[in-house]
Parts: sequence; C-alpha cells; structure tokens
Amino acid sequence: MNRPKQIHFRFAFLWLATLCIVIAGCSSGGNSGGPETLSLSLSSSMALAPQDGTPAKITATVTGNSGTVTFSVAALPAGTTSNVAQQSGSSSGAIKLISSANTPAGTYTLKITATDGAGSSASQNLTLVVAVAGMVGVTMDQAQGVNGKLQQYMSTSFQPAEWDYQFFQNHPASEPAQLNTLGSQHIRLQGISQGVPQGSEGMISTAWDFAILDDITQPVLGVGDHSPEFQIAKAPAFMYVNNDSANTFSDLTFKPFANYAANLVWYYNKGGFKTADGVLHVSPSYPNEMITWWGIYNEPSINNNLDAIQYTTMYNALVPAMQSVDSSLKFVGLELCCGSEDWAKTFAANVTSRVDVVAAHYYSSCNQKDTDADLFATVPGFASSVRTIYSNLATNPQLASVPVWVTENNVNADFDKSGGISACNGTAFVPDHRGTSTFFAAWRPYVFSQLGKAGNQALYHWDYDADQQFGEVDYNAGSKYLSYWVDYWLPQLYPQTPAPPDILSLTITETATVETLATKNSDGSVLLMVADRAVLSPSDNNGSGDARTVILDISALGNFPSASQLNIGATSDLTNGPQPNPITLAPKLTVTLPGYGVSFLLLKP
Repeated sequence: MNRPKQIHFRFAFLWLATLCIVIAGCSSGGNSGGPETLSLSLSSSMALAPQDGTPAKITATVTGNSGTVTFSVAALPAGTTSNVAQQSGSSSGAIKLISSANTPAGTYTLKITATDGAGSSASQNLTLVVAVAGMVGVTMDQAQGVNGKLQQYMSTSFQPAEWDYQFFQNHPASEPAQLNTLGSQHIRLQGISQGVPQGSEGMISTAWDFAILDDITQPVLGVGDHSPEFQIAKAPAFMYVNNDSANTFSDLTFKPFANYAANLVWYYNKGGFKTADGVLHVSPSYPNEMITWWGIYNEPSINNNLDAIQYTTMYNALVPAMQSVDSSLKFVGLELCCGSEDWAKTFAANVTSRVDVVAAHYYSSCNQKDTDADLFATVPGFASSVRTIYSNLATNPQLASVPVWVTENNVNADFDKSGGISACNGTAFVPDHRGTSTFFAAWRPYVFSQLGKAGNQALYHWDYDADQQFGEVDYNAGSKYLSYWVDYWLPQLYPQTPAPPDILSLTITETATVETLATKNSDGSVLLMVADRAVLSPSDNNGSGDARTVILDISALGNFPSASQLNIGATSDLTNGPQPNPITLAPKLTVTLPGYGVSFLLLKP
C-alpha cells in the first residue's frame, strides 16, 4: 500500500517543477543568474560623485526581463540626486548621481533596483563616494600667512632635567645624528628642576652646577642651525618664597633673577664667570658655539603668582642685564598658555626692552578621555589665538611687526605628577598615544596649516626625547615615532630659504573633515597638502579615522613635467620614513586616504 503513494508524490513534484520553468514566473527577483531569471549588473561597484556637482555615471543592465525595465535608486544621502535615462532597447539604463556641497563627504551604500513589466525585480548595492572638490588658483592669497607667505619654520624642544639628561649619553650610535636630520631651527632648551644650574629645589643653596643642563645643551648646540633658543624657564629655588614651594618671587624687582640671567650669558657667550670661591664656570663649547636666542620665563600666566604687569617688570629687568653682557642677543617674550592672549596687550603697553618674538603654547587637551573629535575641534582656536596676539601687539606700533612663534605644541599636555596621578585632573594618569599615533599624522599637518595661514612663524614640537604621548624619538629605545617623520617632512616640503612659499588661492567645498593647503615655492614648484581628519565614530579616542577622497583641479596652474606624492599614515615605515613616489599628472588630481593621515602632491617645474 505505501509504494503506490510514493510514486504518485514524485510525479506530482516533477509536474510542478516543469510548470514553473515553462511560465518563468517563479522568480523571486534575485540575482541567481539562472535561465530566464531577472538579473541586474552594474558597470562599476563604486561611483565617485564630487561635491562640485560633477556627475558620477553608472550603467545598469538587466537580463531575463519581461518587457520594459524601470530603474530606481534608494538610500541617497541628503544633497545628492539621481537621474536615470533609459538606453536603447529595454534592458539597460544610464544612471547619473550628482552630489553637492550639501552632501557631507564620505562613503555611502546605495541600492539600485530594476523592475520589469511582469513585476519581477532585482537589486544591487552601489558604493557612492562623495569627494571633496577643490580648485587651485594661480594668485597669492595675501589675506593668509605673512602677507601671503607661509613663513613658518619647524623646530623641536628639550627639557633638561634629572629625568632625561642622559638621553644623548644613552644613544651615541644614533644621536645627535637623528636630531640633526630632523632639520630643526632654534631648538628650544627649557631647563627645570635640577636642570636649573644654580641652587636646588626646596633648598637655600646658591651653588652652581651645569652638569645636567649641559648634558643636553652641549649636543644641541652643535646640530641644526647651531642656534638654539634657551628659555630661562625658572629662577633658582632660593629666589622664591619658601624655596619654590609656591613659585612666588621674594624680590619683585627681579634684580637677583636678572643677575642670574646675566651669568648664563657670561657662561655660554663670553668666556664664563667666577664665583666667590674663585671657580670659573664656562661653557665647554665656547667660543665655537654660543646662544643668541633667549626666552624670558615659561607660561607666566599659570606657573607662578605673577600678573601681566609683574611679568613685564621681570622682562624689563632681565633683558637689559643680559644685553649688558652681549648686545647681540635676541629675546622671546611671554611664552603664553591657556587663553591668556590679553597678557600681550598689557605687555605691549608696558614693555620698554627689546622684543624680537612673542611666543605661545597650544595643546588640544589635558584629558586622555577627550575624543578625537574634541581634539580636532580645538585647532581653529589656536589660529584665532595667534591672530588675537597679533592684534594686541599692534596696539604698540613698535611691536606691530614682531612675529609670533608657537614654542610648544602637542596633542595632550597632561603628565604624571607622581604616583601615577594626572597633573590635570587628579585621576589615574593614562598616557595619550595620539601624540605619536596615526592620529598625529592628520593633527599636526592640520595645526601647521591653520597656524601658518594665521601668520604664525615657528612651530615647535613638545618634546623630542619622550614617550608615546610626547616624543618624536623614544627616550629609552632611541627609535623614531611616526611624529618624527611628520615633523621631518614639513620643513622639507615647506622650505623657508631662499624665500618662504606663497600661499595660493584655493576654493574647497568642505573643510569639516579635511584640511587643504596650496603653496608655491621659490623654485616654481607647487605643493598641495590634503590632511584627512575625518572621525569614523564620534566616540573614537585614538581611532583610525574615516576614508576621504579629495579631487583638486589644477588646470589653472599650467603644465608641469613631473609630480610626486608622499603619504604619511598608518602604514608608514618608521625606520626609514615614508618616501615620495612619482604620479601621472592630469587636470584634476584625486587623493584618497583610508583614514587619518596626510598626502602631499609636489608638482615640479
């Protein structure tokens, strides 16, 4: 009885399957590719639609359709439109996707659907890349920089003290050669704690000892431009009330401090000085290497109980005392921090001594919990602060042409004040690796561009020999971080001699996630910079960044025989450094970065 029933079931199944094939009506609208099944294919899986309205063109083709096919595009981002034109016959369509500046740059997934006359449908996903579009002009933008010039050199810093004075001794095979290769100008020396050569913190000693200071200073004197900037960051401990416990000067005429500063000039520049016991203190490098540039105190607005008037009194006391020893000296004033731009106005109104530079310090954070987006958002404020300082200096006509230098700059200013405790917020200190990670490859070029366009004339890294939060070179291993190579290439690509580059006019459709800069060097070469600072997720902290594509129209610049491209990012070689590669020139150049990083396009005459 069971066997006949089984045979009957098999014949019924075969009859239904045959019927389905004959009428071709059992398709679910997918892309299985079987006989007579509606199938959709696209001429490309990716479409590039710049924000300037240049259309992206994609051809959609179907097979296995019954009657006329219609096409639709779904999931379009705001500001992007689609246009579909039926091509010859009824099996294909030309799709145009047009983006505008109202469409945020980035990558989107669209859905292309084909539907035939019988109601069958098939779909394919299409990746839409909305690119930032820029046009480079041939004229100098005189509203940017210093009368249209990018007059900004790069440098680095050291903090001679008991915690890092052995750096050069520990790495004789690589240092100071690596430092010299970096090409810094006026390298900054900031001796604190036991790096202050007279006295000792917490004691009333007045004894002189240059050993810790000079273990860093002497090697630095012989590299780069052989002209460091020595910042007299602190006075000897005995000059403060309670020997430095509160950073309050016991003598607000600052005459003892001025005598100390004059002795430093004697030591480095004039053959030394003798103490009461008859000991001659003289720099080992004298007279071959001397110090011309001197900074007067560090961050006075936050590091002691001074106001702007008292600081100016200090400045007016130290500078003449130092000039009486060496009249060729040049001086850096203020070295401001933390929103104290108004000090520059008070300083300008009361200073009576020589001022060659006014300096400021900028960090994007003092909290490791701040997001990448938080840190990037601080950079325009750096540029605004520089412009404010210039405005304040201009209230004194004699200071109207004094340049601003940023003599400290890094991602996060926080540090371990002792016992693993944050100096900024009192919680457990966690090093912020964004000072040396791929994040830095976007952040520092962004800072360089913004400050340079604001007229800043020097940008200093803080500091050279340190950990992953601050360093360009690892203090313990002596190996180079990614930050070293970012800071190496910036002065190479933006040479200040024989003349600073011109800042070219540049129109750009989006500035929210990329920083662009176009300059022309004195040799006629043109440099285009694109820094990708797009954040992948709002909560990212030391993230990888989001991909960005930028299309630059260079047709106005004329013809160039050759060009090269240099990218710095996550895959850069830290040992040998990233290197430029030749590229093919076209009226429009496309730069795509996969995340945080920077690309430099050099067009060579």
